[in-house]
Formats: sequence, C-alpha cells, structure tokens
Amino acid sequence: MIKIYHNPRCSKSRQGLQVLEQSGKQFQIVKYLDNPPSYIELAAIIGKLGYHAIDLVRTNEKIWKENYKGRDLTDEQIVQAMVDHPKLIERPIVVHNNKAVVGRPPDKIKEVLN
Repeated sequence: MIKIYHNPRCSKSRQGLQVLEQSGKQFQIVKYLDNPPSYIELAAIIGKLGYHAIDLVRTNEKIWKENYKGRDLTDEQIVQAMVDHPKLIERPIVVHNNKAVVGRPPDKIKEVLN
C-alpha cells in the first residue's frame, strides 16, 4: 500500500496528494502531525529514502533553531527530535514497498509509484 505522510496546511503536500490522486492508485493518508510516526517507523522511512537523518529535518523551523541548531547530534538524537516534534519532518513523504521519496517537487512522487 502506498502511504503519504501529509500536512494539509502545506501547499507542496497538497500538490503531492494531487499527484497520488491522479495516479489512480490506492493510497493511505497519514496526517503525521496528528499521528506522528514512531521512532522505528521514522528510522525505517529514512532508510528507504537513503538519507541521513538531518536530511529530513526542516532546519528553518523555530523548534529546530531554538533547541537543536548548532548542537553536535547523533542520527538517533535527530530522529528522536523529529518524533518529539513532527513539525520538523520534511513533507510530503511517499512510501511504497521498499522505496520512499520526499515530494519536493511533487512530480518526484512518480518515482515510487511503479
């Protein structure tokens, strides 16, 4: 099942949702601010993305700047920061089988739909 980690207030996330709707494929919407991923789930997503944890962080968010910026953090600590503050997670993320992509730009989502 295709899964999109979605924030309805984000225009890029809404555009990503539109790409999925136009694909005609079934998918599940996870409003990750209301239902944040667990540490294990988020670490698995990062692995599927092929990212380092910091690559998924919205580093311009106030929470990051006030609490984490400039600190020497391990990947585990960065993942925990995103679990504790899901607003820090880049969006939208689309996961399908063993692949994942951040939908920026939204057309990147097509990469995981096959």
